Amino acid sequence: MTITHRAKSGGSALTAPSSDSGGQIDDKEPPKYHCDACSNDVTNTVRIRCADKNCPDFDLCVTCFCSGSEPVKHKTWHEYRVVKPHSFPIFDADWDADEELLLIQGAEKNGIGNWPAIAAYVGTRSKHECEQHYLDVYVNSPHWPVPRMDCVFDQSEAESRERKRRRLEASRAPKKAAPINTKPITSAPTFHEIQGYMPKRKEFETEVENEAEHSVKDMVFMDDDTPEEVQLKVMVLDIYNSRLDKRMERRNVIFDRNWLEFKKLQAQDRRRPKDERDVYNKTRLYCRLQTAEDYDTFCQGLIREQQLRERMATLVEWRRAGLVSFKHGDQYERDKQQRLNHLKTVAALSNDRINGPYQRGAALRAQMAALTPCPGSAYYRDNGHSPSMPYSHATKRIGNDELADLDGLHLLTRDEADLCAELSIKPRPYLVLKDTLLKTYARQGYLKYKQAKHILKIDSDKVTRLYDFFVEQGWIKHWQDPA
Repeated sequence: MTITHRAKSGGSALTAPSSDSGGQIDDKEPPKYHCDACSNDVTNTVRIRCADKNCPDFDLCVTCFCSGSEPVKHKTWHEYRVVKPHSFPIFDADWDADEELLLIQGAEKNGIGNWPAIAAYVGTRSKHECEQHYLDVYVNSPHWPVPRMDCVFDQSEAESRERKRRRLEASRAPKKAAPINTKPITSAPTFHEIQGYMPKRKEFETEVENEAEHSVKDMVFMDDDTPEEVQLKVMVLDIYNSRLDKRMERRNVIFDRNWLEFKKLQAQDRRRPKDERDVYNKTRLYCRLQTAEDYDTFCQGLIREQQLRERMATLVEWRRAGLVSFKHGDQYERDKQQRLNHLKTVAALSNDRINGPYQRGAALRAQMAALTPCPGSAYYRDNGHSPSMPYSHATKRIGNDELADLDGLHLLTRDEADLCAELSIKPRPYLVLKDTLLKTYARQGYLKYKQAKHILKIDSDKVTRLYDFFVEQGWIKHWQDPA
């Protein structure tokens, strides 16, 4: 198949090629073939090429050839050959041989990387398709720089032509008009919400290490430079490169975290609670040492730790106050708030903002500081369905109100209820302990204190109190050694 490039016809005498020069050939344009009789485009269809030496680059469409057209020097008895498009794939099922050839020619004439010009040269592909196909078939080939030559495709040439036709029809369909861009098309420091940033160039008016180029702007390597001078200049270039790396590092930090969207980040920061906002502000220095995802994880971990510490401090304060349930803790916090409001009212009604002398004012301030609500109490108030606090031997006596709400209280006597409140044992567990000890006593006829301690396996102080209580009630008899 012979490929020729036609000279572009000018629109006027000023642009038309002169006959002396023989016409200028544009290598940047894809080859086009036209019928020399009717001037129809036969680039992508079957054409007849004259093989006679007197008719160089002479093509006819099938219609003109069948009608016996003899334009210029061509005669019907000249030898000819049929040239048809190569619609079969060779490296990719979606790319035919003609497109492969045009891709390589376009890359050779326009340069690798100039994908818009290469796509215009191919004519049937977009710049993204050309780039991706070149990377997949040629660059990523296991036999680089040669593509795989053993590809086999189970499709006929007619199927390939039909697929190409449908793809071209779909690409020529009317597309939705792009929205009108109201932003200015020029890139200037005043056209962005970040002062000094040029959005189109993705650069800042004042960069980090802004004077880095001053040390190398007048540097020239001469042929008569001594080795010491060359070494000194190379060292200066290394310093310059390190300063450029620092500049790129700072710029990447800004781009990766979308810090250019200042208004969006400002609105997001306002929605955060004050504690979270303080964590982000105090740890912002470490963001340069981490990726954006790692920094977010780091800050969320610090926030979670702070929340847990506040909840732990709340629980410690409630325990010290003798509280054993979230219900009582909520009531405790409400009482604190009411007392704090009362103290603030007392201080505000006084003439000098403190009721009485300085000592009285200091006492008021100390009381208000002690009544500050626990930061973690809000969590337990909002999660009232959480399980009750765990009990331990260090807890204080259960109140009568708390005991009245426990299951199994109606099965105890008054003395047993007082004992459970004293030992912080719920009625149901107490009945299990009582049943265990009495069954052991009934089976053996006696019960030692050491046996009771070994059977119950609870705090020794509670075992002692239970053992003495059962002896006082006459349910068991105190063990006495016969000897």
